[in-house]
Amino acid sequence: MTSATQPESGKITMFGAEWCRDCRRTKAQLDELGVAYTYIDLEAEPAAAEVAKDISGRTNIPVVVYPDASHHVEPSNADVAAKLRELSIIS
Repeated sequence: MTSATQPESGKITMFGAEWCRDCRRTKAQLDELGVAYTYIDLEAEPAAAEVAKDISGRTNIPVVVYPDASHHVEPSNADVAAKLRELSIIS
């Protein structure tokens, strides 16, 4: 597996796919908030699905990995916003 499929330490990484409505919603939220993140497209990088599963213990997406190494699986917009505030990424 390439390092491109691994979450980068200290950064936000989102594993998702274009066909996934929740992935599109979470991606749009991060974009609207101006939050920097790495997007790993599971259609373009199928091997990354195993990485996301190893992190979350589930096959559901999106998987959002935060700088503190915590993660959300299929988070609501409120979940993401609360975590970003907790990490002082947004106010």
